Amino acid sequence: MTEAISSPAELAKTLDSVGYLADDGVATAAFLAMRMQRPLFCEGEPGTGKTALALALSQSLKLPLIRLQCHEGIDAAQALYEWDFPRQLLHLRALEAAGDGHLDVEAAEQSLYTERFLLARPLLRALTEAPCVLLIDEIDRADDEFEAFLLQLLDENAVTIPELGEVRAAQPPLVVLTSNRTREVHDALKRRCLYHWLEHPDLAQEVAILRRRMPLLGERLANQVASAVHRLRQMELLKAPGVAESLDWANALLTLGRDELDAASAARTLGTVLKYSEDLDRVRAKLDALLS
Repeated sequence: MTEAISSPAELAKTLDSVGYLADDGVATAAFLAMRMQRPLFCEGEPGTGKTALALALSQSLKLPLIRLQCHEGIDAAQALYEWDFPRQLLHLRALEAAGDGHLDVEAAEQSLYTERFLLARPLLRALTEAPCVLLIDEIDRADDEFEAFLLQLLDENAVTIPELGEVRAAQPPLVVLTSNRTREVHDALKRRCLYHWLEHPDLAQEVAILRRRMPLLGERLANQVASAVHRLRQMELLKAPGVAESLDWANALLTLGRDELDAASAARTLGTVLKYSEDLDRVRAKLDALLS
């Protein structure tokens, strides 16, 4: 499917077919990542559509999505592979029983470290199941050691398992890394990737996203929600709302049967778009300005 996409504009149309409205910058970055077979490093504020881009690429290109959610303390065993120790132990006992209590230690050891007992985690699955989309989500939550571990995979589409040797992808996965920039990612990792910074959508694009994702949403309410969210992003909040919060807010208003955003309905539903009590208090004190 990726070979059939001949331009960024065509990729944008393909993404549009699954409800992801990509601007020219995003479409170009993703197209180049596909054609150049390079990882795409997407950075930006939370809620700007970084993870959604990987999901949309998977859906629109009809490729399986393999997701690695990064977190503090993640290591190679969680990301790449583990050995199935309980099954290995049962296997040793079976060999010992078959040999009437005598065990050829060297042969037994060789039989333990085979693919039969290998538990593939997301990174190894992406290499062995390609073509696919590999999403390495929130890489900024991982530590320096994990970044260094990723370098061979990003460089060569291969990893080394000491007991088995090198595992190389027959076809490179389409890799998308995301970061909310809670810390700086090292240059060594960024050098191996194409880079794109995602901004929040402009007002017209956010209205289009709302109406595309929720066909029952009227134009007036879509404009009111998008305008209010844009004003919220300009306020000094602990957590500015992203597109996901815009969608939740519009959905909440529709669920309550509202066809316009007024002060009363906004006050009742602010918890769908703001997630800190300090932000709720600050905005409730300025509802008139928010909806003007």
